[in-house]
Amino acid sequence: MNKATSFDWDSYIAKLVKDADKTFWGYLGCEMIELGQKHVIISLDVKDHHLNLLSILHGGVHASMLDNAMGLVTMASRPEESTVTTNLNIHFMSQIKKQKITVYADIIHESRTMLTTEGRIVDESGAVCTIGTGSFRVIK
Repeated sequence: MNKATSFDWDSYIAKLVKDADKTFWGYLGCEMIELGQKHVIISLDVKDHHLNLLSILHGGVHASMLDNAMGLVTMASRPEESTVTTNLNIHFMSQIKKQKITVYADIIHESRTMLTTEGRIVDESGAVCTIGTGSFRVIK
């Protein structure tokens, strides 16, 4: 983003975090750790209601966390536009039990109308448990 513009990055981030608490993000219990224009870190303290009947993190929570993180990084990269997920690919590599998880997401490619991202969910020991990629389309 051109620093010559009058865009207020700090206010934008504060509004994103405040508005997100009223959405599915807040319902899940997501926490913003770091938000930059090409990288984001979020976390979740996995609780009983996030688990499936095998007492491991539900696949839908994996997907939601990756979609949240990768979507946020596209929003941060294009703060004056809107983006929507067009494709989400997930690879479940190991189970996650009740613990704090961290999700990292980065933009790996972008054009005028599309952004491609990658994300990973890491457990408390630092092991990568889930990886994903996402495509996002700029809609305005």
